[in-house]
Amino acid sequence: MVVLLLVLAAGLVAMGCVKADRVRRWRRSFNPSAPELPDSAFVAARVVLFGMAGVGVFSAFQFMAVVADAEWSDDELSSAVSQATEELNGTSRFGDDSGFDEESATMIEDEVVEHGGGGAPQSGVDAGPAPLNKPSGADYTVQAAGADAAFCVHVVRTRSKDGDYEPPGIAGNPGTVTVPSYDFAVTSRKGAC
Repeated sequence: MVVLLLVLAAGLVAMGCVKADRVRRWRRSFNPSAPELPDSAFVAARVVLFGMAGVGVFSAFQFMAVVADAEWSDDELSSAVSQATEELNGTSRFGDDSGFDEESATMIEDEVVEHGGGGAPQSGVDAGPAPLNKPSGADYTVQAAGADAAFCVHVVRTRSKDGDYEPPGIAGNPGTVTVPSYDFAVTSRKGAC
């Protein structure tokens, strides 16, 4: 798209640079009885052609800026993964062993996007779980749209009975349900898992 806009702009500039005498000769060869065009018509045509070329160049640069904002760079991803790892390490969450892989992947993706900074997109991050993950320890390959780099995030989940939540029962009686709490130890390194 950018190349097309720049080629179009170059074509418009080339058309605006054609001399008036050449256009008059070309016009007479096709239609000898046509009236002569005044010089003011050529000036107006040049202004329009150069203006359109300027709009094309401006649009090309705007499009490049939009594309750059829609993709992650390797540096943005590296910084975001590092900060997300620091943020997640030592945290606690409620949950159970069912769906731990999807929940952990979503947790990592959300933190990476949150720490992407102002120039990074707010989407396009994927934390792919390793095939042999277990609830106690899991690896996730973090990649992002536009970035060539990949990072391996290792999550160790430890049961923390001190942090369990026991909702109250009916009419002030003790509850019968316990929501387990888990502590997370998170590390990361460059490269896929």
